[in-house]
Amino acid sequence: MKTLKTNESRVDSIKIVLIGLDNSGKTTILNCLKGIKGISAFNTPMPTKGPDVQDFEVLNSKYSIWDLGGQQAYLDDYFNDFNKYIKGTSKIIYVIDIQDVKRYHIALEYMKKVINSIEIKNGIDFSIFLHKFDPDLTFDRNLTEKVIDELIIKIKDIIPPGFIYTLYKTTIYALFEKSPVF
Repeated sequence: MKTLKTNESRVDSIKIVLIGLDNSGKTTILNCLKGIKGISAFNTPMPTKGPDVQDFEVLNSKYSIWDLGGQQAYLDDYFNDFNKYIKGTSKIIYVIDIQDVKRYHIALEYMKKVINSIEIKNGIDFSIFLHKFDPDLTFDRNLTEKVIDELIIKIKDIIPPGFIYTLYKTTIYALFEKSPVF
């Protein structure tokens, strides 16, 4: 895995930032975006420590994906100079592990902090992935459709007026699949 310094410039690349709590599935999503196939892409990867930048080319387009490690030790550090991480960003994907019901409140507070750090008129495409939305995969017995519906309502309540975003349910079973919530 190639880790690059956060101040390197990739003028000709499409920059995507993956952000969210630890173990939400950001690195697995990155592997899928890179086209890494097979069960090894879904094995539990090592935790990402700080920002990990992956540059690659797919279908004649260059991408620079910034996977921001979600351990508590790094979360506040990103906001010391948040513009350094999002400068030149085309898309931010905020990932919430819907299997981790006990940490929804932490994921929502962090998402709110991320959104409040982004200027509404900066043109960044913002997506929220409700990740690990797999009917056969339930780690928490409290996870029900009602709980997920309540999470979606809380997300909508956090989003400020005029902030454009898209909310998706994503799965770990397909190579990568997402479906719009609304």
